[in-house]
Amino acid sequence: MVTIEDLYKNYGILADAQDDITQHKPAYQVILEGVKGGAKEKRLAAQFIPKFFKHFPDLAENAINAQLDLCEDEDISIRRQAIKELPQFATGENLPRIADVLTQLLQSDDQTESTLVNHALMGIFKVDAKGTLGGLFAQILQGEDVVRERAIRFLSTKLRNQPDDILTKDVEDYILEETKKVLLDVNGEEFVQLMRLLSGLHGLQSLAGRQQLVRLVLEQADLRHTFSPVDPDAVDRLLQCTRQALPLFSKNVQATPFVTYFCEQVLPNLKALSTEETNNVQLEFLKLLAEMSAFYGSEMDKLETNMQFVFDKLMEYMPLPPEEIENGQGNAVPDEPQLQFSVVECLMFTFHQVARRSQAFLTAPDNADRLKDFKLRLQYFARGSQVYIKQLRAALQGKGGDDLKTEENKIKVVALKITNNINILIKDLFHNPPAYKSVVTLSWKPVHKVASSPDSGQKRMSLGPCDVAVKKPAGPKRDERQTYRPPGGKYSSNLGSYTSYDRGGWGSSRGWNRGRGRGRARTYY
Repeated sequence: MVTIEDLYKNYGILADAQDDITQHKPAYQVILEGVKGGAKEKRLAAQFIPKFFKHFPDLAENAINAQLDLCEDEDISIRRQAIKELPQFATGENLPRIADVLTQLLQSDDQTESTLVNHALMGIFKVDAKGTLGGLFAQILQGEDVVRERAIRFLSTKLRNQPDDILTKDVEDYILEETKKVLLDVNGEEFVQLMRLLSGLHGLQSLAGRQQLVRLVLEQADLRHTFSPVDPDAVDRLLQCTRQALPLFSKNVQATPFVTYFCEQVLPNLKALSTEETNNVQLEFLKLLAEMSAFYGSEMDKLETNMQFVFDKLMEYMPLPPEEIENGQGNAVPDEPQLQFSVVECLMFTFHQVARRSQAFLTAPDNADRLKDFKLRLQYFARGSQVYIKQLRAALQGKGGDDLKTEENKIKVVALKITNNINILIKDLFHNPPAYKSVVTLSWKPVHKVASSPDSGQKRMSLGPCDVAVKKPAGPKRDERQTYRPPGGKYSSNLGSYTSYDRGGWGSSRGWNRGRGRGRARTYY
């Protein structure tokens, strides 16, 4: 059995040998035997083996295997020491193998050990990025689920903002090609992390790069299939894909396929959605559609059909003025429907964006009855929203700072943004003919300060989450109907935000492309 004294003695021989070190192979073999000793001998061996590894290439296999044994030791201090020194073995053809081993070691639940593994991986990544990626992607494609999960997380968090001399074009191309293989079988969380990785690559920041990313999302969304509103996996999948695509859209990267799918497949099935938070999910779909509609292309083949879908859904939430009914005392009172402002904001904005591309939808001679009915609904909804705006402004009058940070007042601020947006859009649509010139910022989006115009003499301030410009309510107009009751519970505390974009989904299995099982972890060698 090798002792502490034996290890120090042979270490001294090798350290003093200098240029003649290769002549002292037996001394190195003694150090390799240290892995069979006690805890102290193992800790010393974990330090000494990598120090002289490069001088004995014919013992390289024995040395690597010895160090890997120490990486699996039951004593955590020995494992930590062995992992810390492991990058010294990552030379030449050994580097992908060490990267593979370190990737498997990501499954450790010890925080210190996990940190050492991450540092070790980053260390060898800077030496040979492509070789390290080979080990990482090998485990993502073939390793156990926990290793796969942590390897993907490592890629999505650690590789961002690496300098160009490390993330070269060749390396980025390799990441893209390997990621495409992984995307054939991912769950929701993995998809989000991999898209974060790809969107951070320098080569994909260009117009062509963003178009390529959108194509990847389209493949994952699989818009060729009919949408199933009662399938939670299908619902979450479409939400996740749309969230990832949304930041990529622009006037040159159009959202037309997604908008068309939402119009044809989601809107008709909106009320059939069956999830744990059905109302929130319905609203989130509408918010996503509203944001995407600003990037709807000029393709005319399905424009009229898409407009009809949006218009029909908007009409469901734009009631006609109510008929008067008698109460129990014989007095006539209006049977007032509830006004769902948050839903109407989304649908009206979407219609406003899409309809500007074919304004004949409302103005064609054979659509006269449609326009008349629409204006009647707009007028009624405008009256209700104007009364509501006055009440909200009165409630927020004089409040600022901490007062506006209370949950109740945050909701009122959002409600004021929603109703103001609706009023602006209604004014446009009530023109004769309807106009599509106004620009509004959706209530859940941040509003930037607008510089004052030369002749305005004043600045328009932004309406942030806790910043609202409040005007003193004006007196009632001559023809205003004061009988309108503001709807209770028409906006929720969730109106101002989406569900988290990093939320996973699709259950515990891989999710989108089920069927391939996952075996046990591969051995290191």
